Amino acid sequence: MADSSFDVVSKVDRQEVDNALNQAAKEIGQRFDFKGTGASIRWSGENGVEIAANSDDRVRAVLDVFKERLVKRQVSLKALDHGDPQPAAGGTARLTVTIRQGIDDDKAKAIVKRIKADGPKGVQSQVQGDMVRVSSKKRDDLQAVIALLKDADFGIPLQFQNYR
Repeated sequence: MADSSFDVVSKVDRQEVDNALNQAAKEIGQRFDFKGTGASIRWSGENGVEIAANSDDRVRAVLDVFKERLVKRQVSLKALDHGDPQPAAGGTARLTVTIRQGIDDDKAKAIVKRIKADGPKGVQSQVQGDMVRVSSKKRDDLQAVIALLKDADFGIPLQFQNYR
């Protein structure tokens, strides 16, 4: 009998993020409290979003609108990585938000370590690029590992794919 397995990945649906960004941009253009503030939100590269406005408070308000739209579209906020607004030319403030894709090496090692420490015996896990493959002879053990990882907080959104 062959081993059963699944992959632990951390991916964000770019189309959902794009939809959330477009909805946030539309709301910013229509809301009275953003009139005359130069507030904007747009893509900046493949996995970056740039927010600009005339003050730090307005940048944070745009970020809040964007986060609300992401939540409504079931995109985890754990995938967002940003700092504080930075002053830019002309008295404006900017904030670059990065959307994390994949599991980095440190997080992957932490996931494997957690599975080895708290998971059922006979479960193997290994890092494969930006994902972790978990395999076992028993499907019940794999279900237990999924429950274990859902309860743990690694600071990134986790999905479970290719369960077979």
